[in-house]
Parts: sequence; structure tokens; C-alpha cells
Amino acid sequence: MSTLDPVAVFRMEAAECLEAIEAGLLDLTHELDNKDLVDAVFRGLHTLKGSGAMFGFEALAAFTHHCETAFDRVRKGEVAATSELVAAVLAAQDHMRALVDQPDADHGDIGQKLLAQLQAAVGGKAPAQAAATVSAPAAVREAPAKKRNSWRIRFSLPANSMANGTNPLGLLDELRDLGECTVRANRSAIPPLDELTPTELHISWDVTLTSEQDRSAIDDVFIFVLDDMELSVEEINGAAAATAAPIEAKPTSAPIAGISAAPVPPAAVPEFRPVEAVPARREAPVAVSQAKAAENVRVPAERLDELMDRVGELVIAQSRLSQLASASADIALRSVSEEIERLSGELRDTMMVLRMVPVATLFSRFRRLVHDLARETGKVIELVTEGETTEVDKTVIERLADPLVHLVRNSIDHGLETPADRLAAGKTEAGTVTLSARQAGGEVIISIKDDGRGINRERVRAKAESSGLIHPGQALSDSELLQLIFAPGFSTAAAITNLSGRGVGMDVVKKTVEALRGAIDIVSVPGQGSEVSLRIPLTLAIIDGLLVRVGSGRYVIPLSAVEECLELSLEEDLRSRGRSFISLRDSLVPFLRLRDLFRTGTKPDVHQKVVVISTGTERVGLVVDQIIGDHQTVIKSMSKLHNDVATFSGATILGDGSVALILDVGHLVAAGQQQEAQLRVAG
Repeated sequence: MSTLDPVAVFRMEAAECLEAIEAGLLDLTHELDNKDLVDAVFRGLHTLKGSGAMFGFEALAAFTHHCETAFDRVRKGEVAATSELVAAVLAAQDHMRALVDQPDADHGDIGQKLLAQLQAAVGGKAPAQAAATVSAPAAVREAPAKKRNSWRIRFSLPANSMANGTNPLGLLDELRDLGECTVRANRSAIPPLDELTPTELHISWDVTLTSEQDRSAIDDVFIFVLDDMELSVEEINGAAAATAAPIEAKPTSAPIAGISAAPVPPAAVPEFRPVEAVPARREAPVAVSQAKAAENVRVPAERLDELMDRVGELVIAQSRLSQLASASADIALRSVSEEIERLSGELRDTMMVLRMVPVATLFSRFRRLVHDLARETGKVIELVTEGETTEVDKTVIERLADPLVHLVRNSIDHGLETPADRLAAGKTEAGTVTLSARQAGGEVIISIKDDGRGINRERVRAKAESSGLIHPGQALSDSELLQLIFAPGFSTAAAITNLSGRGVGMDVVKKTVEALRGAIDIVSVPGQGSEVSLRIPLTLAIIDGLLVRVGSGRYVIPLSAVEECLELSLEEDLRSRGRSFISLRDSLVPFLRLRDLFRTGTKPDVHQKVVVISTGTERVGLVVDQIIGDHQTVIKSMSKLHNDVATFSGATILGDGSVALILDVGHLVAAGQQQEAQLRVAG
């Protein structure tokens, strides 16, 4: 049985911790006086430092210690939170990620430069030498007298703590750093040697602490193991504080005025002495903590993908079973087939839910990007997110990350004006970039909108003509003209900058979206801003489809796009020749004859059917020869030879082993409208 590498587990938890720290810092930029946010960032840094030390990431722990010290001073009111401090810790956070991913790599003097920037942000002087030592002990520093409190702390950790990477000595060292500390170790629960498991922990501790710190400082020591342990903290008087045997004294550091660039020296290992048994453990908290731990389980993404493939194969096998059962007179076989069809459908739905991820995980990445670009460009930018709870397949989320980065950078660089230009145009000084997501049928629409200057049509046309993309004076609709910005190598930037001007990025956006079977729409109003909308399928794995026949071929229409089905009589078919409209509840709906569009060369059936679909912006009817029924469709990618066939988004395997093509309704409607226009011109 394979087990997860503890270092890999730490890296996953460190990534989550760094994301939480980044979110707290970005929130703090808007509310610099928010004490709760300061505390949240401090706790995150404290957790990262402690966890890093326990798993052997000493460089990470030493570097993070200085950031933690800075926020500790802010928390205690010694210095004020400033935008410079937030920017410094954000830059330091990137170095922390590098120390997590490559702890043994040579990172040069990046850490020293970041610490100097951090030192300047909190009002101190940069260290004169890279090897500067830690600040002097509190005994030789002048500090205002504070009330000293005495605490009795009793705690025990789960038996598997050390196997999971928790080092109790580190917790005791942190308690010693808070003040005068005595420790008693209870070893009464240690089993006989022949029954002892070396990796299990059977010792609990009774600690007496005299410190100027308050209760929250003690809680901070146990913050990352609090859910899995038993902890009792009681305030005691001075007489009761002297009952424990003292351990070897160690100088403790008070809050420092500056931040040293040197690593934090490891604390000495305390000497433990046996005492009487600690009062019996409470079993209830352990049960509660175990229940909490069971609520969520980490599963590698590769296992989900493998499970999805197995479910897809099961759906195909179930389709074949259903076909065999429908051709059989055996009632028992039909009953079993229906039951398996129900179970496979439920399993498929459950699997799809497991793969769905809210777009908030995607949108949250852009807060840091916008923050950095605002400082780089000197523009005042506000990021607004909407529809963050909309869920999309995890594969879609992963592939959309880079395209959205290009679009957001493009909106900030090309779209938003400088504060002076905005004020001159009668706008607010701050420009707004809005990221929104909403579900429309079987698609999710992700929009990037800005309130900037809009797209300059004349400049786009001039650039396209000079690049040979269009002929001089060629007639183009507004939509076709705007789509030119996605051509490879196209850029209207006057100069190359860190953000744009090299003609790469937007063509990558289009290729990625089309690879996801999606489409891009652009709307731009000069002087008011632009909006780019990405229409992406909710899932790339399994969909519900409507299986139809056109001529001798079978096709699948995504069921999420289907609104209703009608019968088209021969008389109505003949009467609608030349105009291709049907009357549907006092409204005219255009329709396409798939038999003509696919050039099947067959005669129409006597009783043709019209499948009314919605493309998001309009309703269109698709005329087919026969509606076979609903079908659980496992999407298979088309071969590279069919990359240019936009009418179909993929293929699926039917129960009899034959292949049915999946219609891309958006491209299909566009192709049909173009063909109808050509027929009208020819006629």
C-alpha cells in the first residue's frame, strides 16, 4: 500500500497557506487599518514558518520568520501597515514559493534584497552585512514594563503526530520564546519496550509559562495542530507558577525594532523529567477532531482523470447492453439493463460533480496580477469579480488560466487610460476591470470587461492592411474587424513593453478557446470600454445528448442546447422553401436542413423532425430525418486531420461500435447562415 510523501503533503499545504496569505495581503491593501486581516496574515506566516521547520525546510522557516516579525510589530501597534509593507511581503511570498519548490537551489542574494526592502518598509535600516546576527536578548534592550502573566499549559498530541511530520520539540521551543518556561514530561503512558512502536508518540507535557504575552500568543504556538490535539491553558498566580522543575535557561528575544537578515539559530533541545500522571484525557475532543479530518480527503488529480476514463468506458458498455436488451424479448435482461443504465447515470453525475470547480479558484489568481500591474503602470485599477460560484470542469479551469492572463493584461495595457487621461475624459481616476462568469445552458460564459478607451477600429484596420491580413478597403463587418486582433502576430501597441507589443498572446487565447470547443465574442464602444466573452462548454468528458439520424448517418446534439422537438410535414417543408422559417407560438424561428448542409444525397423522410436549439443569443431549428432518443455521450477528440472541421466538436462510440459525430451548434448555425446567404446570392 503506497503512502503519500510527507514532503509532498507539506508542499500542498504550503501552497494553500501561501494562497491564504496572498489573499489576506491583497485585502489589506484596501483596508490597511483592519486588525483582523493583519492577524490573519500573521497567523498564516506563523503556520508556514512552523510547518517548514518541522519538515526540514530551514531556509524557508528562517526567511519567513522575518516577515512574521514585521507583521508581529504591526499587530502590536509598533508600526503601521502600509502599502509598501504589503508590496514587500508579496514580493517575499514569491521567494517563499521558490524555497518550498526548490529548497536546495541557489537563490543568490534575492533573500537579502527582499529583507532589505522589508526592513525599509517597517521603518528600519537595511542590514549592513548579509551575515548580520539576530537582535540582542531582551535583557539588554530598553522596553516599557509590561504585566507578566503566569499560565499552566497541558497538552498532548495524537499518537501518529511524528509520523505526520509534527515535531513537539518545536512547539516547546516556541513556548520558551514567549518567556520564562518550565516543562514537565508525563511518560506514564509509554508502553513496555516489546509493545512500543517507535513512530508513535506517548508523551504529554505540563508547562508553566511566565510571560508578558497574552493568551493569543499561546494559541498561536499551537495554531497548525490545534484541531488534532488536546490543549488546556489556565492562568495561575505567582505562587503556583514555581511548582515545575526548570529546564536550562535560554535567552529570549523581545519584539525587535529592526529585522535581521540572518537565519534563526535552532533552539536547544529541552531536558524532560518524569512527573506524576496528567489527569485522564478527554475522549470527546479527539472524536470531534477525527470527524473533522474525515470531512475532506485529498485525492490527486490524476486519479480523478483515471476514474473519469473508467466511467466513460462503463457508459459505452452500458449503451451496448441497452441496445442488446432492446432487441431481446427477455424481460429479465431488460430489467437488468435498465437498472445498470440508472446506476451508470448516477455514477456519471457524481463523477461530473467531483470534477466541477468554482471559477473563484481561477478569478482569485488575478488579484495579485492586477495589484502588480497597477504598481508597474502607475494606473489606478479596481478588480471586480462576479459569479464566482459558477462551476466549470477542472480541466477547463486549468486551460483557461493562461488565456485569461493575456486578456486581463491586454485590458489593462490597451484598454485602461492613465489617471490623468481618465480625469480629462470625465471618468473616475480608477479604472475598473470586471471578471464575470455565468452559466447559459451547457456553456459557461466568462467575460473580461473594462471601462477604458475601447478598441480603435481605424488602427486595427490599418495594422491588418499593413500586415496583409486583409486587402486595402476590404468590406468587413464590425465583428469580423474586431476578430482580427486574434490573428497571429497582430498588435497595435506603439512600443514593446513588459506587457505587450510583441504580437503574441491573443492568438494563443483563440487557439486555446477553440481547443476547448469554445468561441470568443467581442463588444467594444469607443470611449466606454470593451468586453471579451469566452463561451466554453461546462465539461469536456461526458454529456447528455440527443441522438438523431440525418440520411444514413447518426449525430449527437448536446441536450443542454435542445429546447423542443417538432414534426415538419412535407407540406410545410415545401411551403418553407426559399425562406426556411417555421411559425412557433406566434414567432418565426429559422431552421437549417442538415440533409442539405451535410450533402447526404438522400431523399427526405416523410415525417421529418425539427430540433429547436438555443445558441445563447438566438433560437434555430435543425431539420433531421429521425430522432432516435437521448444518449449518454462520452466525448472523444477528433483526429488532427479534422482540426479544420468546425461543425463537429468531437465524436462518440455508440452501443453497436459505430461512431456518431457530436454537433457544435454554435459553429453549425454560423455555417448554415453562411450557406443560406450564398444560396440567396446565387438565386
